[in-house]
Amino acid sequence: MIGTYKIADQIVRIESIYPRIHEYCKGYGLEADTPDIVVKTTPEDIEYEKAHGSEEYNFTDDYYEELAVHRKLSTEMLAYNTFLFHGSCIAMDGEAYIFTAPSGTGKSTHARLWRECFGDRVVMVNDDKPYIRVDENGAVVYGTPFNGKHRLGTDICVPLKAICLIKRGEKNEIASVEKNEAYPLLLQQTYRPQGAEGLAKTLELLDRLTFSVELYKLNCNMEPDAARVSYEGMNGK
Repeated sequence: MIGTYKIADQIVRIESIYPRIHEYCKGYGLEADTPDIVVKTTPEDIEYEKAHGSEEYNFTDDYYEELAVHRKLSTEMLAYNTFLFHGSCIAMDGEAYIFTAPSGTGKSTHARLWRECFGDRVVMVNDDKPYIRVDENGAVVYGTPFNGKHRLGTDICVPLKAICLIKRGEKNEIASVEKNEAYPLLLQQTYRPQGAEGLAKTLELLDRLTFSVELYKLNCNMEPDAARVSYEGMNGK
């Protein structure tokens, strides 16, 4: 099966074995003759994803193919100064904020608190795996079809203002964080391809990102006031 989509401003043609990935990407479809990126999957790609997945789960082949497409696409995106980052991203008043932390810490919950606190001022960009592009003009973040189990996201591009590292705590408090302190967690949350060339490009983009956006750390208790504290802290209020 073949479908063409616009993802992170690139025209992407996906040639798949199963239809699932095309259903997943249908909100990003377009008609175009010349793609920037072609992603083609094989049975070997599916077996690779099975071998590198969690042994406690036994998913269907079309799900593993979806993972294979995402992995291949994320590697190809590096040629366009774009990389995959694991976090929950919202936009408010035309600027994007990414909340990141190890799985289960509360990224999605904190993004939900912003939506509840600020209402229509907040747009969900991507709840799981946004793409970030870094160039001479700074960093922008894109909504993508790969937006988490709740499928929360929007096909938009927004300038990235800040990345916030979340940690559970009894009291809501936020502070800026130096690049050297934030870098290990940012690296952990960044997709890193296996090849040396792709890895070097990813590290270059991540390094440039840390100089392009503001970095914060937030201790939060997941109560509604956490949204106000983090917003005011990242906007000098």
